[in-house]
Amino acid sequence: MMLTKITALALTLTTLSPVQDSLERQLDALVTTKALAAALVRVSEDGKGWTAAAGYRDMASRKPADPAGHFRIGSVTKSFVATVVLQLADEGRLSLDDPIAEHLPQALPEDSPITVRQVLGHTSGLFDYAGAGIPGWSVRDFRPVESLYDQTPQELLAVGRSRPAYFKPGAGLRYSNTNYVVAALLIEKLTGGSYADAVKARILRPLGLTQTFLPGHDKAMPRPHAHGYASYQGKIVDATRINPSLEYGAGEMISTTADLARFFDALMSGRLTSASALKQMRATAPAGEGMGYGLGLQEFKLTCGKSVYGHSGGIFGYLTYALRSDEGRTLVLSANPYTGDIPADALPKALATVFC
Repeated sequence: MMLTKITALALTLTTLSPVQDSLERQLDALVTTKALAAALVRVSEDGKGWTAAAGYRDMASRKPADPAGHFRIGSVTKSFVATVVLQLADEGRLSLDDPIAEHLPQALPEDSPITVRQVLGHTSGLFDYAGAGIPGWSVRDFRPVESLYDQTPQELLAVGRSRPAYFKPGAGLRYSNTNYVVAALLIEKLTGGSYADAVKARILRPLGLTQTFLPGHDKAMPRPHAHGYASYQGKIVDATRINPSLEYGAGEMISTTADLARFFDALMSGRLTSASALKQMRATAPAGEGMGYGLGLQEFKLTCGKSVYGHSGGIFGYLTYALRSDEGRTLVLSANPYTGDIPADALPKALATVFC
């Protein structure tokens, strides 16, 4: 299946055409081998770029995927949440080194030394409620019934607190969705409204991100969208319809390639926070597999020696990568795994194609 393309204000032919051609071939190959059911991609720079889609809207009708389609962005949500927290710090509403318990005495034990910085940077040691091993709570093991349950952030936090911490606060780095449940609750305490309202007021509306949503408990996906698929009891099943309350501030959001490109371009060019706050977001520590983690931002080290910043996200049926180079080139890639057999070199190859 050849890609469906939308070209918008095409970049200089000599700089982008080879990138476009190579990336299209790579995504087409992943669809042909059934590693992916669909993929949406956008590469942009200086307000110009191109968008394309590979694969199918759904595997039953096999209609072409829409390049402007919506998708669940999973943990890319964390970059939005962290940005709001950094804005609150810029406004003097908190300090990154404040103990969480100072602002949220009910969230953690009153004597907990865990700080705002440690929560945003995954150095708190808090157990990941969404990690594999807890039936019905993991966001890695799809379960058709449990994935539709309503959850509250307090329930998510209670699961995270029910298991021993990975390490003492500040003694290591381990990715944990529980951290961003705490961060979203912190936003609500400081703003007096929902964290979703804060994201809308501070980021979505000012940037005109009209196709980005915080669905709360709404199981539906806005149209158009490509269906997500997951493995369940040895079969591939449709996992598009889930209750995003299982993710809350750790990964509930829905967006498009155009909106995510606009967000990361604004964030990384310093239009959403102070220069000092952005510098701290970008100050990463090693997080394994050639990746670093800062405060709501990941650093991806490329095969050519460069680094790009942004975030990745994974939730049932959807994988997202939204990344930007310091030169201003942005890649947003949404993929819908099908068989699950995605080659290990697929992502590094795609990143090298765009940024190297």
